[in-house]
Amino acid sequence: MVLRSAAIIPARFASSRFPGKPLALIAGKPMIQWVYERARQARGFSHLLVATDDQRILDAVHAFGGEAVMTPVELSSGTDRVAWVAQNLDVDVVVNVQGDEPLIEPAALELVVETLRSDPDAVMATLARVVHDAEELRHHDTARVVMDHRQRALYFSRAALPFARDLADVNDWPRHYTYYDQIGIYAYRKAFLLAYKELPFSQLEQAEKLEQLRALENGHILKVGICDFRPVCVDVPEHIAVVEKRMQEMKIAG
Repeated sequence: MVLRSAAIIPARFASSRFPGKPLALIAGKPMIQWVYERARQARGFSHLLVATDDQRILDAVHAFGGEAVMTPVELSSGTDRVAWVAQNLDVDVVVNVQGDEPLIEPAALELVVETLRSDPDAVMATLARVVHDAEELRHHDTARVVMDHRQRALYFSRAALPFARDLADVNDWPRHYTYYDQIGIYAYRKAFLLAYKELPFSQLEQAEKLEQLRALENGHILKVGICDFRPVCVDVPEHIAVVEKRMQEMKIAG
């Protein structure tokens, strides 16, 4: 059976660290337009929409010819906005596309859907990449994932896992063991996504500030696809220059 899929980009104006982030200009275009146009290059999606609670973002998406849906302002997270839009779509799989990754790889969106399809027992899927530089393991702003031999997630953490007890120097860890950084793209089976918000908040989720742990702590299977895609996220205004430099290197024009 062919599973129908939708890609939904949650976008809110009131970011604490970067208010109005989706409308920030990058190489002459608002960031939400970059994300939308990159996602539109991915194959296999029957729907591509922006889910927003702000009229300014809605108007900007319509201005460049995209499709957007206004969501209730009381929704507390991007996942909630994605679920609110997805409930009215005739699809089987829903992908939550991060709205602050203007260089999102279309192939990554296709891979996360295929990863979920590959495991009938999985209700969620995400992506991960191998960490080769030990310096990255010292940063706690990125989630890591450990998985079993079927590439099902065992745990996500902001700490470097596994902890190499017998190696005192962290620089030696990636030479002996494989470490994975999680890529923040999620595919959900629609039925699970709609039920997800009703799951009790997990203690692990609260400690790590990683909501995917809610699914694991409640006994659900989360499949992980391996890729070499390294995202460039825009968290603060200073990151725009980093993205524009990467665009020049990739020869991407506005």
